[in-house]
Amino acid sequence: MGRNALPTDAGGFVLLSDFVPHIVQEIRYYSTYNFIGERIDGYEEPVALLTREAARALKAVSNEMIVQGYRLKVFDAYRPATAVKQFILWGIEDTDVRMKPYFYPDLMKQDLFAEGYIAKQSSHSRGSAVDLTLLDMRTGKELDMGSPFDLFSPLSHPDCPDVTTEQYENRMLLQHAMVRNGFAPIDCEWWHFALRDEPYPDTYFTFPVSAAVLSGR
Repeated sequence: MGRNALPTDAGGFVLLSDFVPHIVQEIRYYSTYNFIGERIDGYEEPVALLTREAARALKAVSNEMIVQGYRLKVFDAYRPATAVKQFILWGIEDTDVRMKPYFYPDLMKQDLFAEGYIAKQSSHSRGSAVDLTLLDMRTGKELDMGSPFDLFSPLSHPDCPDVTTEQYENRMLLQHAMVRNGFAPIDCEWWHFALRDEPYPDTYFTFPVSAAVLSGR
């Protein structure tokens, strides 16, 4: 399958846990604990899918971090375009703000798009982006990054001056490992990275998040 893949074709994708056996997964959009407050369209199983190229690069990150005493914890990987459509409709039409205190306490819903926290076309739908953090293997706890995953706030910007030195160093520990292994960060979320040389830069896939979509290859 080339760079102009069909949006319904999962042939270039893998189950991340097959490539990175030490990965910890907490797929938030399969759960109800996310900024909308319900399971998101297209998340049929709590698993992470990625393009083979991105999974291979993430395995290198994992190997590097394990030597230093950390495991990768993934919150989201491939995200179907149908999920992004739900985000957009929620932002425009839905009046439900039940999760506002937890995920966007200082912003109105409509501001989430203008501020860049939610994209109308997500790099996750191209299959080579991942949201993650680091887990300390000694304590079994996530490193303190200064803000939780999906907190839509300037506090989540990687270079936010309001975090402590330790929190900033934890962010940079993750970021530097990801960058060394071929991923690029963004300026508004410390947890988000996309493979720089992604295999499908122009394709926004629509198949669901499910191990079953890979079984027919």
